[in-house]
Amino acid sequence: MNEAFFQVYALDLQKVIAEIKQYENEEDLWIVNEKIPNSAGNLALHLVGNLNHFFGAVLGNTGYVRERDNEFADKNVSRNEIINELENCIGVLKKVFDNMSDEDFHRDYPEEFGGEERKTATIIAYMLSHLNYHLGQINYHRRLLAKS
Repeated sequence: MNEAFFQVYALDLQKVIAEIKQYENEEDLWIVNEKIPNSAGNLALHLVGNLNHFFGAVLGNTGYVRERDNEFADKNVSRNEIINELENCIGVLKKVFDNMSDEDFHRDYPEEFGGEERKTATIIAYMLSHLNYHLGQINYHRRLLAKS
């Protein structure tokens, strides 16, 4: 089960990286308007923070301290830095999944989520859907801004 989850997460993070690389101009990563309030750059930073917190800090005891507000406030982070952070997330996920037993998936997640206790498998599934939701947003953001 661990390897299967890791492979799906890694594949989807590679898709996020590919999207970020496809922006013709690095500055376009940060464009927002009244109908698109989150830039691709901020969505990518949000994914980095989310995965480093829920997997790295909580399941992997990495010591990562999340600064969620900065995920949406930071601007003009270089494309290379974003890509490096996303690639680092793949490494974090690999370590966490490699150290999980099948029983760990059925245990309570170590912290409440949404004010409730949940099983670790539920959080892992939720985080995958969260990743894909923002991957789709980044894809649409990029295509809306593409120059014809």
